[in-house]
Amino acid sequence: MKNILHIAILFLSVNVFCVGDSIADDRTFRSEVTAALKKSATFFRTQAAYQGGYVYYYYLDLKQRWGEGIAGPSQIWVQPPGTPTVGIAFLKAYRATGDRFYLDAATDAANALVYGQLKSGGWTNLVDFNPRSKTTALYRNGKGRGKNNSTLDDGISQGAIRLLMQVDQAHKFKNKKIHDSVQIALAALLKAHYPNGAFPQVWTTAVKPQPVLKASMPSYDWRTEGRIKNYWDMYTLNDGLAGTVSETLLEAYSIYEEEKYKTALIKLGDFLILAQLPEPQPAWAQQYGFNMHPIWARKFEPPGITGGESQDAIETLMKIYRLTKNEKYLEPIPRAIKYLNRSLLPDGQLARYYALKTNRPLYMKRQGKVYSLTYDDSDLPRHYGWKITSRLNELNAAYRVLKTGKGNSNRSPSVAELKKQAQQILQELDSQGRWINIATSERLIGQPKFPIKSRYIASETFSKNIETLSDYLLASQ
Repeated sequence: MKNILHIAILFLSVNVFCVGDSIADDRTFRSEVTAALKKSATFFRTQAAYQGGYVYYYYLDLKQRWGEGIAGPSQIWVQPPGTPTVGIAFLKAYRATGDRFYLDAATDAANALVYGQLKSGGWTNLVDFNPRSKTTALYRNGKGRGKNNSTLDDGISQGAIRLLMQVDQAHKFKNKKIHDSVQIALAALLKAHYPNGAFPQVWTTAVKPQPVLKASMPSYDWRTEGRIKNYWDMYTLNDGLAGTVSETLLEAYSIYEEEKYKTALIKLGDFLILAQLPEPQPAWAQQYGFNMHPIWARKFEPPGITGGESQDAIETLMKIYRLTKNEKYLEPIPRAIKYLNRSLLPDGQLARYYALKTNRPLYMKRQGKVYSLTYDDSDLPRHYGWKITSRLNELNAAYRVLKTGKGNSNRSPSVAELKKQAQQILQELDSQGRWINIATSERLIGQPKFPIKSRYIASETFSKNIETLSDYLLASQ
């Protein structure tokens, strides 16, 4: 009996020692993560920022900078993954650590956006702090004389509004400059909302009401007819607009608890129902005219069913259902997923465009500045994504969870998974607090050619890593 008791005591002692050792290791690693977080954020804030804002890419000397194209010395980028993306990452670090340094960095980014807010209430793709620059827009602060085109393209105004709302909340709505800016922006966004629930790509003033119609196929030859010069005034879903606007409205409703933002989100869902085209192509187009026919946008953006925007529409409908529990927002989804599944390319991707009525994958070829339609994907222009990664299995699984009430399609990473990711991120951090990217091709999307294998710093990489490290700290508390 004494031997058994001795063994039991020894076993318990070893396990207590191991548990204590594990706790100590975790504390040590948390300290390492906290230190790395501060080191990288300090470098980015003190070295990469200009007037509190950021661009996409930097060469290691920080003298050459790019947004969507070369960035001038007085410019920052609003378009993600520029200033709003970096600012939101700083805010997550603030929530994870309570360190005021990160809130101040996010506030600097927000103030840079306040400076560049247009008189029309939103933002264009960049802010130029040089009043005499050709790219200076008509800013609300009176320091610019250029264009007044607020845009929802590429998540630009949406990203700015989201950062400002989150900083406003972090300051408990007491920073008047930021609070006033975001209220003006949200009011302008709602004025850009058509009665049928759609949004334009660009606005300068409140939109004019149009008849509420259901989407239908044009009877004319869409290849040569129906072009609209000012397509940006029309209804758009281009570049994930439904998803980014819905996230903005959801956050506005959560932060300010005002019913008008929920109402606007519901209207957006109603438009997605209207915009679903009829069988045998029950999905969504990139742009619609006021007659609710798919229309041309840029000369390489034909009317057609779109793989990317259709997946975004499905995801947005599910988001609106989660808020409202109204089954009508789920009703369009099964036939859209079924259609998209039977439209998959041989490699498992979706085409960006499918021809109206025939459903053939539709592409463009280019000679100089002239584009022409083609069904051949062997020699496509490289500046545009002609094929889209399919997320249909993921979307279908999420739909099934909502429909049956069983399962969880939004599982968060475990602490162990986050720790593993954090360990890798710390290994890749250099002595100066930088994560260095290596260009593996001659060209980054939207950019002039980089020298092959050139080394650069990316705001997107910085922001993702900061958020992952912050997620680990929050999860392991």
